[in-house]
Amino acid sequence: MNIETENAHKRKKQPEVVRRALLDQAARITLEQGLSKVTFQAVADATGVTKGGVMHHFATKNALVLEVFNDAMAKFEAEVDAAMAKDAVSYGSFTRAYIDATISLGEKGQAEFDNQATLYVLMLGDSELRALWAKWANAQLKKYEATDNTETLCMVRLVVDGIWLSDFSGINISGKQSLRDRLIKMTQRDFDQ
Repeated sequence: MNIETENAHKRKKQPEVVRRALLDQAARITLEQGLSKVTFQAVADATGVTKGGVMHHFATKNALVLEVFNDAMAKFEAEVDAAMAKDAVSYGSFTRAYIDATISLGEKGQAEFDNQATLYVLMLGDSELRALWAKWANAQLKKYEATDNTETLCMVRLVVDGIWLSDFSGINISGKQSLRDRLIKMTQRDFDQ
């Protein structure tokens, strides 16, 4: 994607379009090459803007990486919120939404999978981002304490995290739909332990 045109003085400034492209390319580099390969120069080269153009939007590499993380988190949280909004049963609703937002069964597009994988790469590569993820997760657990605070629901979420990590690692899990269905069943109040 090349943001620059032949005559930069005549083109219309589109800072939000440029910023979006910078975030998308930084996320792509993170996913394909690892967090250490995200540099101002690499992002500039990938978007066709100058290194100074990247620095105009993000003062430091940490600021860029943090914004990539916040962007991926916002997309993930929106997916959880959308799934919860469709759920008529409050008991276990956060856990069911977490299952649906996390487990890729092939119906999700590559962009959604890449977004989740980007979250993992960022968390695995940076202790501050892991702390931000933990802060979000703990806030969600507190927020939904009345509906999702049981050992069984906790166990379900931990299994889902393992499936997510397996997806990210490229491990082929047979019967993932069956696993998902069983996990959903475990979120129902009448689940027989």
